[in-house]
Amino acid sequence: MNDDSGRKRRPASYLRYGLLALAAFLVLSLGFALIPRESPAPAVPTFSEQARAAALAETLDMRTASQQLANGSSGDRRQLFSHTVTLLTTQARALLLPGAGARSTAGQSGSAGPSATASSGAAPSVTPTSGTATLPALVATLSKSGKARLVAAERADGGMARLLAAVGTAQLLQATTLAQAAGTPPPALQAPVATQRNAATACSVATPSGSSTGSSGSSTGSQNGAPSGTGGQPAPAADPADNATLAAALDRVVRTEVETVYGYQVALTRLDGSAADQAAALLATHETLVGQAEAYTRVHCVLVPPREPGYTLGSSFLQKPAAGLASLESGTLPVYGDLVALSDGETRRWAVSSLVAAAQRTMRWGSDPGPVPGIVLDTALLPDLPRPAAQSSSQTDG
Repeated sequence: MNDDSGRKRRPASYLRYGLLALAAFLVLSLGFALIPRESPAPAVPTFSEQARAAALAETLDMRTASQQLANGSSGDRRQLFSHTVTLLTTQARALLLPGAGARSTAGQSGSAGPSATASSGAAPSVTPTSGTATLPALVATLSKSGKARLVAAERADGGMARLLAAVGTAQLLQATTLAQAAGTPPPALQAPVATQRNAATACSVATPSGSSTGSSGSSTGSQNGAPSGTGGQPAPAADPADNATLAAALDRVVRTEVETVYGYQVALTRLDGSAADQAAALLATHETLVGQAEAYTRVHCVLVPPREPGYTLGSSFLQKPAAGLASLESGTLPVYGDLVALSDGETRRWAVSSLVAAAQRTMRWGSDPGPVPGIVLDTALLPDLPRPAAQSSSQTDG
């Protein structure tokens, strides 16, 4: 009986063990399925996005300080600070993320707008800056911020580089204006310098192996503006219709500077006194810029565009040559802005410094280069700034 009963119990024991194992497996399976997966680490923002965010934060802080100074001033001082608030407000709106609705019209190249390369995301809230603002502190902050934007523009992506260069340029110019009102030294700005590289050497590096490069070209070739003496064939002159390439941007810079030289030559015959002295000095500057632009064009193995025999100037230019020169200088701003966006390395550094210098020359003739020199901006399409955090919370509590 014992043997028989023992033999009969074994199948039931196996069945029970099997059911327990199945139940344990199901419990473990459900447990693993219910454990949430760890969320992936957020992507590290690009350099362009970090530079944009830093520019926006500092611009908002300076805007708040400028508003404090405007509220505590009167007369010309109040108007000066109010202009600073308007300038920084426009810059902050342009620096907002494209997801907030920022749009612009670029310069002559028609390339992407100022915030075309920024990452998407939510707009930051604005928190008023605590403390009492002072004019010397605002000058120092504007100068420091402007220089930081120009340095960041040398590394940022094309569209963002243009925006950062424009913002930095305007902040430096405004720092100079405020410094004059405060009686403090204006921020030091470095003048653009010509390339130190030789066009023939650069083209020989770009030439496929096996091609030979000759000596420098004759004086006739140099006068014509074409890079001669290279074994590799240089690229043809830029097609004006192809406006979103480095070659086209360099072509526009050369043509614009040559036309500006012609305008100064004509204006000099109609100016006198200090205006004539200033025009003579700036004519020499633009003649140097023509040579620099042609040198950078050869560095990139692109044919230098031929010089036109002359240009048509309107009657208003002949009647008011100083205002005409201001218009010519203002017209160079989007051209250099395009070059900033479409170049890199040494060429971009030259373009950034040339943009700053062009904005300064525009102001010397009494014209305003605007809040973002180098960008033709439609402010009506920019997003509004978010409300200050303190104001939002007070309205919520009410």
